Amino acid sequence: MADTAKLEIGGKKFEFPIVEGTEGDLGIDITSLRATTGYITLDEGYKNTGSCQSDITYLDGEKGILKYRGFSIEDLAENSRFVETAFLLINGNLPTKDQLDRFKTNMNSFTDIPIGLKSILDQFPVSAHPMCVISTAFSTMPAFYPEFCKEELAQEEQERLIALLMAQAKNISSYFYRRTKGQDPVRSKEVMSYAGDFLNMMFHKTGVDVNEDVASALDTLLLLHADHEQNCSTASVKMVGSSKTNVFTAISAGMGALWGKLHGGANQAVLEMLETIQQDDSDYKKYIAKAKDKNDPFRLMGFGHRVYKNFDPRAKIIKKACDTILDKLGVEDPLLDIAQGLSEEALSDPYFVERNLYPNVDFYSGIIYRALGIPTDMFTVMFVIGRLPGWFAQWKEMTDNPSSKICRPRQVYTGEVSRNYSPLSSR
Repeated sequence: MADTAKLEIGGKKFEFPIVEGTEGDLGIDITSLRATTGYITLDEGYKNTGSCQSDITYLDGEKGILKYRGFSIEDLAENSRFVETAFLLINGNLPTKDQLDRFKTNMNSFTDIPIGLKSILDQFPVSAHPMCVISTAFSTMPAFYPEFCKEELAQEEQERLIALLMAQAKNISSYFYRRTKGQDPVRSKEVMSYAGDFLNMMFHKTGVDVNEDVASALDTLLLLHADHEQNCSTASVKMVGSSKTNVFTAISAGMGALWGKLHGGANQAVLEMLETIQQDDSDYKKYIAKAKDKNDPFRLMGFGHRVYKNFDPRAKIIKKACDTILDKLGVEDPLLDIAQGLSEEALSDPYFVERNLYPNVDFYSGIIYRALGIPTDMFTVMFVIGRLPGWFAQWKEMTDNPSSKICRPRQVYTGEVSRNYSPLSSR
């Protein structure tokens, strides 16, 4: 393979280096393109643009491969836990017992929401969308944690910072949820797992213990969401973070991107689709037929994936977690019956099989959250909780790189060339 790419413009020839990743993915380094040729590339939506070189997450959509720091997602889901995987993403290696214990101790030191932040949370109407609440809360954190807003943070400070983010995401979301139910908040319990503690903070009832199998299944779901390469919300975190603003503001920007229905709101769209089918006599086979009709605008939400062209490796894992939760909780819900029916039909119908339109991670996560009793409008908050380690790892990789620059995309201008100003009286 040639080590350069050749470009000819107006009879002039230019060469640009070819960069090869450790998994064999290739890129053309056009850093000097504008300076040497006067041209820029035009790539709307950045679908073919590599914004960085990264050693955090590898994704191959054609082969259905997802790896964190070289570990397959299947290996981690089978053997690791969410907090341990968060440490891996952020630090590059699996933690020792002492490192993991210190990480957990740091998280347990942030069991309280600052009084001023609680006051802000109490001002939101109970009808407020939880994503509005948590993104606003994170954007106010510089006021309560100014010590973490320095341009340079030591390793120990970074460790406490991610522990703070993960702890407060759990605290804030459960606090607001219980407020909407008119219930007192529940304090974090150090002895519980991250997912188990969250479930207890959300749904605590005296004398009722959290089912550990259910907590473990939720832990797996959070692990599967922990990072996904340079997606829209991660790119937003890095775009904002490149200006050297504090990490709270950068992550709040990521939350704003994740809120969109084309990104983190997809699992909410799944439940809304199921509710539509339920209102139509729960006839899911009718909607399977509508999805196959190219003249019908209806489309199944939670099937197929923009990146994974074969199958979503996370979906295979999460289906097992979904089955565990439904079995352990013994939930009887007509909406979940519709979801299971759709899944079984799509997995066996030649139309969907031939087109690789399998249920994806959003489909199964929506079912899980529904079974746990989490409100539909809080589904994206669950995505936030899982994705925080990845956002932080990507932000850290960028800010630790001394050669990183502020993100500043270019454009091809297509507006008016020259116009003369006319006074208001003559318009």
